Order: sequence, then C-alpha cells, then structure tokens
Amino acid sequence: MQKRIKNFISFFIPPEKWRIPVIIALGVFTGLLIFVIYIGKGTSYLSDDPEACVNCHVMYDSYASWWHSSHPRIATCNDCHVPHDNIFRKFYFKASDGLRHSTIFTLRLEPQVIRIKEAGAEVVKENCERCHHNLLTLLDAKIGDYDNEKDEEEEEIACWNCHNGTPHGKISSLSASPDVKVFKPTKVVPDWMEKYLSK
Repeated sequence: MQKRIKNFISFFIPPEKWRIPVIIALGVFTGLLIFVIYIGKGTSYLSDDPEACVNCHVMYDSYASWWHSSHPRIATCNDCHVPHDNIFRKFYFKASDGLRHSTIFTLRLEPQVIRIKEAGAEVVKENCERCHHNLLTLLDAKIGDYDNEKDEEEEEIACWNCHNGTPHGKISSLSASPDVKVFKPTKVVPDWMEKYLSK
C-alpha cells in the first residue's frame, strides 16, 4: 500500500532538470489565478451580499429596481435566485449559474434583453412559494389549489404571470433606465499599480 502511494506521489514530481521551470510556471499561474480572483471579486460570490451581483454593470437596472421594490429589506438576490432546499444544491447552482454569467459577460455575449432561463425560473418559483407559504395556504383554503391552476394554453401559471413587476419592475433592456442611480463599484486596479502605470 505504501509503495502505491509513493508511486502515485512520484508520478506528479517532475524530473530533476524540469523542477525549477515547473515551480516557476506554477508560481506564475498561481499568481495570475489569485490576481484574476481579486480583480473579479471572486470571493464576493460566496456571500449573499446583493452588491456582488452588480460587479457586472449589466445588472445595475435589476439591482436598482430590486432596491426600490418591496423586497430589499427582507430578501437578497440569493433569497430568490438560488435554491434553499440543501447547501450542496445551493452552491452547485451558484457555481454553474455564476460560471455561465461570467463567461457571457466577459465575452460580451449578453443579449439586449436579459431573460431568466428555465432552471432559474423554477428556482424563483420555489422561493416565492417558500417565502409566501402562509399566504398561499390561505389562498388554497379560499380558492382551491393554486398550484394546479392552468391558463388557456394549459400551462402552469407562475407567480409572475400576475406579479410581473415584482420585484424588478418592467425592465426590458440594458438601456431601460439610463439614469439609474447605483453605487459606484470600488476601484479594481490597486493604487500601487495605478501609480506605476501613470508613469
């Protein structure tokens, strides 16, 4: 068993003449990775802070409309847009959705009109029902099972079919509210680098 472990470890150790270049390359790669995480405010995405969502400027309208809605004192972005049934699903969803968002926004592939994907819509519906469970129980008692209600096309009615302005208003494009007031993001470039680059 010890021999197997030793062989496994030795597989990853480069030959003597390659050790210094490999160590240097790994150091450069690690430094670049840490710098990219710092520049992209990568650690902010582990939190539930809504300000993490406006690291990308295309989310300013969504942030501002949420802030002026009935929800900001009670619910953050993650309260609605991330699953809450278990921690593994929550962080898997955050990671996969975040990777897709960062790729799209970095490569400037975002559509003019941003629409929620089906998986995201399901999560939002789950969270509407989770937070408003008491109200829905009252509705069930008065009008029957709301969840089985169908529209003319026999599709399940989602919360936003009636509450389409909650909590984001009627944002339809990146230029829907050009004068929206959102806090200015903090500087990305550190002072020492800014000083060096201005020389």
